[in-house]
Parts: sequence; C-alpha cells; structure tokens
Amino acid sequence: MVVRHLLVINPNTGLATTQRLQSHLKTLLPTDVQLDCINARFGAPYIACEASHAVAGHALLDAWSHHLHITPHAPDGVLIACFGDPGLFALREASACPVSGLAEASFIQAARLGSFAIVTGGARWKPMLERLALSLGFAQQLQHIELVQETGAQLLADRHNALRVLGVACQQAARNGVKSIIMGGAGLAGYAADLQAEVDLPLIDSVSAGTELYLQREMPLSARSINGFDTAWTHLPPTMDFRLIDR
Repeated sequence: MVVRHLLVINPNTGLATTQRLQSHLKTLLPTDVQLDCINARFGAPYIACEASHAVAGHALLDAWSHHLHITPHAPDGVLIACFGDPGLFALREASACPVSGLAEASFIQAARLGSFAIVTGGARWKPMLERLALSLGFAQQLQHIELVQETGAQLLADRHNALRVLGVACQQAARNGVKSIIMGGAGLAGYAADLQAEVDLPLIDSVSAGTELYLQREMPLSARSINGFDTAWTHLPPTMDFRLIDR
C-alpha cells in the first residue's frame, strides 16, 4: 500500500484547535493517508487581526521548514488550518508539493454551486477575507460575510453557545440570495453538520472542504520541484536557511 502524507499546519499556537482538527480529520481520511498536525512555534493563540495574521504567515513558513528538517518524509500535500490562509502564496511558492488552505478550499467548493456567504468568528475578519477572495479570484461569488463576535477559539471552547450564535448567523446569511454558506474556521470543524437541519442552504465545513480537495488531488500545484527559499535569511532559525540551488 502506497502511503500518502498530509501535513496540516495550524499557523497559530492554539493547541486545543489542533487537537480538535486532528480528531476530526481522522474521521475523514482513509487508512492510506498519514496525518501530521503541527502548530506554529510562535505567534498568537488565535488569529483575529491583521497583525496576528501577518505573524502567522511567518510562523507557517517556519513550521513547514522545521517539519521538513525533523521528519524522514516530505508531505505530498499541505493544508493551512486557518480560514484566512496566512502565508498561502509564500508557502505555495516555496513548497515542492500542492498547498491549500481552509478558505481557498471552501471557496472552490462553494463556487461550484454559485454565489456564497461566509459565517465565521472574529469582528475584524471581514476585510481580510474580502481581500483573500479577491486575490484568489472569488470576489464575484462572495456575496456576504456574517461575523459573530466570538473568536474561533471561543466557539471551540463552548459548543452549546457556538451552535446557538452560529445558527442565528447562518439564518442571517441565508437571506442574502446565496446558494451556499461556508462555515469558516478550524475551530468550527463539525458544526456545519450539526446545523444543517436548521438551514435550507448547503453548509460547507471548511475543514472537510480542505480534506476533500486533498483527497481528490485537486490542491493547486506548486511551481517548484524541490523545497526551498530563494534567499538566505538574517537572524532567523537555521531551518529557514535552505535555499534553492537548482533553478
């Protein structure tokens, strides 16, 4: 049996989110896929603003390069386990394998049905998600973003309250003429299935969307055949100083 290796990187330091992800993903992946779930080694416990998002992009690259240095096998796919996909374009440029994130995977799945809305936690996410949708080519399909005040970490910590506030948010989002609703966030894994009976539109679980993209071998491909960065770094961990030699 040929074993595939999926690397899932949580680009924040929230261990509870990573543990939830690992448990949820194990129910979705076949036995021929080896799952490695890792956290950022520095940064915010959850991403809720531009600054924490920017740091998470750096932490993502660090976690990926450190993982390649300490494991005997390179992944054949990397999933960024944050709905804002921090560091997506940088890692895709440096990685020799396909890379996607929860948001990109969800956008791809939702766009097949037509226009879509997003429901997620964190008051500052709207401009960041609009910018990401534009850069990925989904600005026209993204019709509405419904934010709840609770962060992803808070929604993960209190399931009863999460289902209550997310249910109301989904009902609000459904009034905007969309064809589907993305429930975005690693901490929201599994909640879409719990709420589907309460909403007439398809609810897309961002973690499931990322998993399906990987299993169907539809993750966007890297342009590189080997791993590495284009430049040497100054005052950064030695693991980030592995440059491309063959270009």
